[in-house]
Amino acid sequence: MNTLELVAPTTQELIAAGLQLPIMEAFYTIQGEGRFTGHPAYFIRLGGCDVGCVWCDVKDSWEAAKWPVLSIEKIVEDALAFPGRLAVITGGEPLMYNLGPLTKLLKEKGFTTNIETSGAHPFSGDFDWVCFSPKKFKKPHPSIYVEADELKVVIYNKSDFDFAEDHAKLVNSDCELRLQPEWSKAAKFTPEIIEYVKNHPTWKISLQTHKFMDIP
Repeated sequence: MNTLELVAPTTQELIAAGLQLPIMEAFYTIQGEGRFTGHPAYFIRLGGCDVGCVWCDVKDSWEAAKWPVLSIEKIVEDALAFPGRLAVITGGEPLMYNLGPLTKLLKEKGFTTNIETSGAHPFSGDFDWVCFSPKKFKKPHPSIYVEADELKVVIYNKSDFDFAEDHAKLVNSDCELRLQPEWSKAAKFTPEIIEYVKNHPTWKISLQTHKFMDIP
């Protein structure tokens, strides 16, 4: 046997293959946003993000090296400890990683797989629902538009309405369109979003209901 064949893959090689992933946190809760609001869900928050949203509420997730690297088998084993079978992969920016192996294993174990992503990296993984939330800070990769089941645009200032419409032109015609007020600007922009949706009925409103319920 060639000596090289005995060398075990490095952690970085396993991460690149999607067999191990940096996990900031994982928890069972109620989905608070978007299409699956109100559903029990197991969240898998991957560490690492290069988008850099100024209003991000999980900035601790940005640096991947801060977080433990787990095998996908361990990730799924932890998820199986809870009764719900909706898994939401989020971040950070989850598409920084190859999500094919993790989603394959989740689905083999009976999970419905959702993702919340800015779409800033090439699409990977087998997902039942793709929530695409583009950000001005990093341009989405073109592969996201055909995959998106839901376009969720966070409204932080007035120009975000035009930003939302620009992306709505690029997704599939059956993609659900949602506007969501950024939490710190909700008092200002929720009334504007209400009027906008009333006048542009292809859009719906998403609220961060988990924050009202004071749950993760």
